[in-house]
Amino acid sequence: MQDGNALAVSADEKTTASREKGLNRVLEILDFLHTTQRAIGIGDLAKGVNAPRSTTYTLVRSLVDAGLLEMAGDGNRVYFGKKLYLYGMDYVRGNDLLRRGRQEVDHLSRETGETSELCMLQSGRYTIVHSSPGTRPFRISSATGLQIPLPWTASGRLLLAGLERAEVEAMVSEDDLVLPDGRKLRLDDFIADIAEARITGYCVTSGLVDAYTKCLAVPVFSAPGKVEATMCLVVPIDTSDERTGSLIGLLRDRATRLSIGA
Repeated sequence: MQDGNALAVSADEKTTASREKGLNRVLEILDFLHTTQRAIGIGDLAKGVNAPRSTTYTLVRSLVDAGLLEMAGDGNRVYFGKKLYLYGMDYVRGNDLLRRGRQEVDHLSRETGETSELCMLQSGRYTIVHSSPGTRPFRISSATGLQIPLPWTASGRLLLAGLERAEVEAMVSEDDLVLPDGRKLRLDDFIADIAEARITGYCVTSGLVDAYTKCLAVPVFSAPGKVEATMCLVVPIDTSDERTGSLIGLLRDRATRLSIGA
């Protein structure tokens, strides 16, 4: 027969477990909305996070009341709220690298006319944290917040520079090696690219995400040998070698200004 103390401990453990489960559900909801990039109905949201509709509705109502989410359109769909935007702006103001990086990216885009990006690792994915469109008549696809498998990008090869093979393998799934057009990259080739990018201090990839562009990327360091971010330019795939070399030089100059200790 359990005494009162044991029962109290058991009740506390159940309460803690319930709170942790609720918090995990909230994080799943936020991640799902970030992935879908649009307002979504409660029913579809519940299916997306594999949660009961009643539980999802209760959590969404609490998040709406807190200003973290907002009802959109006819009031039956939900998306991020203004408070999250304000939190994001607080993060930008408090993160010196991101604040200065946004300025450098915008300036680089105006100077070159090319689409410019600042990229970082987030949850094992290449993530565009800031993007500035170029001035070319055709639009190169690039969006802040976009997450792409690491093997698809030049930045991915730089962001993983310095990691052991086992660490790379843990971050890259078989699906990550399959390009949008169905081609499959070899893991050994990807790891060799990482090693080469670390030596050269830049990386160029062509025709991986699409058949029309190539990406030029250079590392931004937070400490000697530690790549914190990348600056990159997305340019037409037929850009001449001479212009490519010139743009890489410009990127390296800007990235050096951003790097800690530069």
